[in-house]
Amino acid sequence: MQLHLRTQVKQDYLSVFNAFDESLFRKLSPPYPRLRLLRFDGSYPGDVVEVELLAGFKSFRWTSLITERAVTASEAYFVDEGLEVPTPLRHWRHKHLVTKNGNSAIIHDIIEYRTGSKALDWLLYPLMLLQFGSRKPVYKRAFSG
Repeated sequence: MQLHLRTQVKQDYLSVFNAFDESLFRKLSPPYPRLRLLRFDGSYPGDVVEVELLAGFKSFRWTSLITERAVTASEAYFVDEGLEVPTPLRHWRHKHLVTKNGNSAIIHDIIEYRTGSKALDWLLYPLMLLQFGSRKPVYKRAFSG
């Protein structure tokens, strides 16, 4: 299943891309489930980001490996892929793409996920849309110009 969200912001694409650090990661954390950041190496290939999802009495570990990164004259991106993802997920790939848009930028969250069941993938879609859609106002505030 793929989800592609776009958010236009009022800063140049390289400034936006270079701001994808631990501070922004913490700001992007959803209200639920709460996240406890265990490790944040950065956004270069080989870096690891590890969180614990705190969902009531249960917690889940999520570990992602940064597998790609590129910067061109019109876009910049990095990709995180799930090494350890919470049930029911089996596959996770998130491309953080920032494209040039005149003097501003567009942030793309391109997410691919699979559970092993097409029906469950579809059931999770609205939740994924809600979770990652909540990033839009954070992006707007962080990159208001």
